[in-house]
Amino acid sequence: MNRHITHPHPPEYDKNGNLICCTLEEKIDGKTPPPIAPRKEEHHEGDGHDHSHDHSHSGALSWKAYLPALISLVLLLSGLAIEHLWEASFFKGWIKIIWYTIAYIPVGLPVIKEAWQALRKGEVFTEFFLMGIATIGAFAIGEYPEGVAVMLFYAIGELFQTAAVKRAKNNIKALLDVRPKTASVLRNNSYETVNPETVTIGETIQVKVGEKIPLDGILLSEKAALNTAALTGESKPQNVINGEKVIAGSINLDSVIELKVEKLFNDSSIARILELVQNATSRKSKTELLIRRLAKIYTPIVVYLAIGICIVPYFFVADYVFTDWLYRALIFLVISCPCALVISIPLGYFGGLGAASRKGLLFKGATFLDQLTKVNTLVMDKTGTVTKGVFKIKDIVLTGDFRENEFMKLLMAVEAKSTHPIAKAIMEYSADTNLPEATDIQEIAGKGLQGKVNGKNILVGNKKLMEQFGVSVPTETDSIVESIVMVGIDGQFAGYVTIADELKEDAKTTIQQLRASGIEQLVMLSGDKNSITQKVAKELGVTNAKGGLLPEDKLNEVETIKKDATNVVAFVGDGINDAPVLAASDIGIAMGAMGSDVAIETADIIIQTDQPSKIVTGIKIGKATQRIIWQNIALAFGVKIIVLILGAGGLATMWEAVFADVGVALLAILNAVRLQKMKWD
Repeated sequence: MNRHITHPHPPEYDKNGNLICCTLEEKIDGKTPPPIAPRKEEHHEGDGHDHSHDHSHSGALSWKAYLPALISLVLLLSGLAIEHLWEASFFKGWIKIIWYTIAYIPVGLPVIKEAWQALRKGEVFTEFFLMGIATIGAFAIGEYPEGVAVMLFYAIGELFQTAAVKRAKNNIKALLDVRPKTASVLRNNSYETVNPETVTIGETIQVKVGEKIPLDGILLSEKAALNTAALTGESKPQNVINGEKVIAGSINLDSVIELKVEKLFNDSSIARILELVQNATSRKSKTELLIRRLAKIYTPIVVYLAIGICIVPYFFVADYVFTDWLYRALIFLVISCPCALVISIPLGYFGGLGAASRKGLLFKGATFLDQLTKVNTLVMDKTGTVTKGVFKIKDIVLTGDFRENEFMKLLMAVEAKSTHPIAKAIMEYSADTNLPEATDIQEIAGKGLQGKVNGKNILVGNKKLMEQFGVSVPTETDSIVESIVMVGIDGQFAGYVTIADELKEDAKTTIQQLRASGIEQLVMLSGDKNSITQKVAKELGVTNAKGGLLPEDKLNEVETIKKDATNVVAFVGDGINDAPVLAASDIGIAMGAMGSDVAIETADIIIQTDQPSKIVTGIKIGKATQRIIWQNIALAFGVKIIVLILGAGGLATMWEAVFADVGVALLAILNAVRLQKMKWD
């Protein structure tokens, strides 16, 4: 059923596996390490897709990663001080060359090695080649400090980039990677600790206080209090009773519990969520793909232009000096590195995806982060989407001399043995366990229940039941929209109880905020009866609503809306019957906490908290992500073009080139990291 997970787009690598063609996550976990002292656990041979070695949950790198850059920085500053401040006479010739060469090696050697390996594979136009040729050229014309400085700042930039990516990545992993490593399973009349992957469906597992639930299952214990914050973002403990579902990754808060396993480890809710997050970056947005295509074209062009800057003036300039034009060409090469674009744009999307995850929103790809901002038509289901999907007593109306407490005791006594959702809602009226005993209970199909309580004949059901036993029903009940439970006592109409589904707390404000965010058309489609659907729609201020719809009816309605090419349609729902519409809409949004597995698998965006207001949050995050990415594009291209022109004209030095390359990349990264710090509520 999953159109996005079973067929994800493969990661994009060139033959060298370098940054231009890989995702940010692969930049960290793949085979191309940062050029400065990569940590051993982050450098993998083979296919370059090992995700099991990242144990850190912060953006910080090991101090060893910073050591080469620190050594080069100290030697560079010392050399500049000796040469220009103290003006030492010995600091000339070979001593000066050797000093700056030693300063260059810690930061330059890893880059030169990467460039050489790429050249052996036929990949010439990489960032490593650009930086290597530019800095070696600087040494060749005697600009030793500038050669060291270019590579040093490039190295520092790579360190910051790596730390920023790790922080964005680990913000997601720290939230979601709560999979327990063991499970206590009942085998041979005793509990034994095993790997959760070996537990089969139907087995019983035990979870102690403070432990994480390893697999999805059904609660066998009387009750449980669970912390689901890592899954849903909801800080309030969730109370579960016997027979209800519990999901893997939740933390048991109260007492030792037992549950019957319902899904295998790899099919559990938490495994599915992690798969969505890990696959999200492989489904790239159009902006990200465009920039990467441009980078592949752009890089060889600037290399040839640099060669032209060095050679062509020989034929046109009278006082041509090779070293001067070579210097200009080298500056041009340094400036031309597309680091700011290739790194900061994917990082922007990664930041957006991470920010969304922290707010309980899972996007199955960066493309949906973009697409959500373009939605102008939102179609919503009713039950479980804008309502809680749980029946509650709304009104109790008495027509006889009964007091409410006495009336409800008689009603509850009859309903006590029923498993109908409406009966359960009635039983929640009071926790009083001293109910009178109901006898001679009979169920009358399609109408209700009949029984005796304290010697009284009690009828509980609909109007047809009352009429069958000759009980006169007030005509006012005909106009009641909600589900109604009528009560007859000894042949007389005693009153009724209305049962209604409650609106979610944030439903009304969500509708207002959606309109304010640019959603022009709001539509409610429900399988519930039309009168109830219209009532809920009116409460919310939704003018276009239809009820009594089958799944194919909902699908037809959405397809009719989509016939207008100007409509970008998002559908939000939670049930199995919503899956076809979720698949057909431009953006499918599923309620993840209580939604069906089919709906969750089919959707493009999952709301873990079941709060419709998260749609507004997602739109805000998407728009902020786009703003930051286009700011980065403008910054990178703008500064590079200016300094490229200055460099070609001999008006920019290596220091300006360093800023145009590494400086702009750092500014773009800092801009992208802002997404992690913003408040969205």
